[in-house]
Amino acid sequence: MADPAVCHYGPGGRENGGGIGRMIGYVQDAAARRGVRHAVVDTRGPRWSWAGSPLRLLAAMGSLAWGRATAPDRIHHIHIAGRGSTGRKLLLAGMARRLGCRHVLHLHDYDYAADVLRRPAWMQRRIAAMFAGADRVIALGRKDRDFVAGRLGVPADRIAILHNSVPDPGLRPAPRPGAEPTILFLGRLSERKGVPELLRALAEPELARLPWRAVLAGDGPVEAYRAEAARLGLGDRVRMPGWLGEAEVRALCRSADILVLPSHAEGMAMAVLEGLAHGLAVVTTRVGAHEEVIEDGRSGLFVPVGDVPALAAALSDLVRDPGLRDRLSRGGRALFHDRFGIDGYLGRLDELYRGACGPQLQALGAR
Repeated sequence: MADPAVCHYGPGGRENGGGIGRMIGYVQDAAARRGVRHAVVDTRGPRWSWAGSPLRLLAAMGSLAWGRATAPDRIHHIHIAGRGSTGRKLLLAGMARRLGCRHVLHLHDYDYAADVLRRPAWMQRRIAAMFAGADRVIALGRKDRDFVAGRLGVPADRIAILHNSVPDPGLRPAPRPGAEPTILFLGRLSERKGVPELLRALAEPELARLPWRAVLAGDGPVEAYRAEAARLGLGDRVRMPGWLGEAEVRALCRSADILVLPSHAEGMAMAVLEGLAHGLAVVTTRVGAHEEVIEDGRSGLFVPVGDVPALAAALSDLVRDPGLRDRLSRGGRALFHDRFGIDGYLGRLDELYRGACGPQLQALGAR
């Protein structure tokens, strides 16, 4: 296969980059099936550390410079979030701008506006210059697009909304008649993801008396949440296996019935897209771009952020009513095919690359 047409830069690469890494991996694999190579460069390491992360960033900057010298037409696709990610990307994108690299900034964050606005004025100006210097900016939803245009001053015609995507896993096996439903959570076990409210909802009497089991898969303070589940009397009904790889997540989704993500803040959650793709009944909150794509009662159910009784009631309705689960399953799969298939995503990404870098570009192969 030829030299990389695109080089992605992200925290943790594809293996340790959370939802960002999983999205990068999906794009890399889909492009490879078309015979086009996308490289992935880790800008941080598996986790941030004083010992390793600065060296990772220096190596990434070296990779960018080498790519500019040896493959001047290569696209450098820089994935950025808040906090430390922005600091690293100020250096990386600054180098890309100075060297004249064609580069795209892809914003992934649950509340980037708040992260930027808490910074001193001089850093806000540097962040605005970083975004303005990119050939194109990708936002996950309207909120981020409006912030990038209104506050950071990027012209609207250089910003694209590109919701995340996942590969089509195909139809999952039909649930066994009478089998207890499985409730699945995917993501970091944290307050932002709504895990404390989820555990309390599972312990609510209305839901606790029904037949179900739950799997909460993700990293974070797993032992602390296992202890909390045991305290609530859920120890024998809730499994927390920790962070899982792509194949393990897919296997869990194929065996589950309900996907729940009661987050307080998101961009466009990969877990929700996995649920839609697998035909799970999705329960989530009106955060980030979720409300832009999910129709309440048709392709998913919305519950208010932090509302334990409402979350317990929605899950209870789904556990009791297989017809409702089936209706949301079909609606979710239809939405996935209409808006979130990986081939459609690659087509839109290809158009964006060509707009930024010229019509002769062959970044994703034949469409």
